[in-house]
Amino acid sequence: MKTIFLAGGCFWGVQKFFDQFDGVVSTEAGYANGPDVRPGYQDVRAGSGHAETVKVAYDESRITLTELLARYFMIIDPLSLNRQGEDAGIQYRTGIYYTEPGQLPEIDAAFRAEEEKAGAPLAVEKMPLRNFFTAEEYHQKYLDKNPGGYCHIPRALLNLKEGAGSR
Repeated sequence: MKTIFLAGGCFWGVQKFFDQFDGVVSTEAGYANGPDVRPGYQDVRAGSGHAETVKVAYDESRITLTELLARYFMIIDPLSLNRQGEDAGIQYRTGIYYTEPGQLPEIDAAFRAEEEKAGAPLAVEKMPLRNFFTAEEYHQKYLDKNPGGYCHIPRALLNLKEGAGSR
């Protein structure tokens, strides 16, 4: 079992997106890489410095980090700084936060490929995870509980039918 932390704008859609893939064992919405003080949602909205982030636990025998990152780049604008869709602010920044240095070669390769495709440096943070605080329960699986809820990710991408199912 491996874990990667992905910030891609509002965590509701990012969580829903990754829950559909075979090999993703679990996801958890939370706040990452801000001050070492547990924030609440209102703190994050007020600019605490944390990024809305999804902790993705995956079985690397069923899905690779390279595959996860390719899918991650499908749902973000990698050139947008502190904004995804209509969501703007530091909490909506994009980032790939890792806990194992051995993951860095795959992350670096994904970055290079995306930068070549974009023809510009990415606005995506790439760094070790400093901290992660689980978000309030009402944020967990939010779009499953509220199917009509707002999401910056196109709805068609939230149901690709590749091992779809709730985690």
